Amino acid sequence: MRNHGLSIVLAAFFLFFFALQSVFGMKEYNADRRQHGAPEVGYASYLTTGHFMEAVGENWESEFLQMAAYVFLTVYLYQKGSAESKKPDGPSPEDEDPRKHAKDPKAPWPVRRGGAILRLYEHSLAGALLLLFLLSFALHAAGGYRLYLEEELEQGNAAPTFGDYFGGSRFWFESMQNWQSEFLAVLAIVVLSIFLRQRGSPESKPVAAAHDETGH
Repeated sequence: MRNHGLSIVLAAFFLFFFALQSVFGMKEYNADRRQHGAPEVGYASYLTTGHFMEAVGENWESEFLQMAAYVFLTVYLYQKGSAESKKPDGPSPEDEDPRKHAKDPKAPWPVRRGGAILRLYEHSLAGALLLLFLLSFALHAAGGYRLYLEEELEQGNAAPTFGDYFGGSRFWFESMQNWQSEFLAVLAIVVLSIFLRQRGSPESKPVAAAHDETGH
C-alpha cells in the first residue's frame, strides 16, 4: 500500500466518480426520455447508449490528448523556472542514450535487447497515450453519432449519416470545449510552478528554490 498508494488512490477516485457519472447520467437520460414519451432504460442498457458513450469518450479523449502532447512537447520545449520543464542549459538524464546501458542487468528488457524493440520502447509513453487518445476519440465519435441519430429520429427528422455528425459543428464543439480546457490546465501548472510551491510534492520545486531555477 505504501509503495503503490498513489496509483491505488487515483484508481479508487476514478472508479468512484465513474460510477457516479453513470448513475446520474442514467437519471438525466431517463428524464429526457420521459419528456419525449419514451420508456426509461435500466442501468445495464444505459451503459450501451450513445448518451453515456459520448460523454465518456469526449472527456477521455481530451485527457489523453493533453498528456500525449505534454509528454512529447517537453522533449523539445522548455520553460525557464518551471518545475515541469527540463533545464534549458546543460544535459538532462532523460536525454541520455539508453544504448549505453545495454549490459546493465537492472535495465529494462528492451534496453538490453536493443534494436527495433528499443526504438519502440524509448517512445512508448507518448505512443501509448496517443493510442488511448485515438481509441477515446473513436468512442466519442461512435457514441455521439448514436445519440445524434436518436435525437433526430425522435424529432421526426431524416436519419443523418455519420458524416453529417462528424463533419458538423456539434462534434467539434464537443471536442474543442474539452481540448482547450486541458491545455489551459497544463499551462497553469507550468507557469504557476515557477512562482508557487507545494512542500513535499515532486510536482513542485523546493520551497526555498529561486523563481528562475528550472525544475527537473
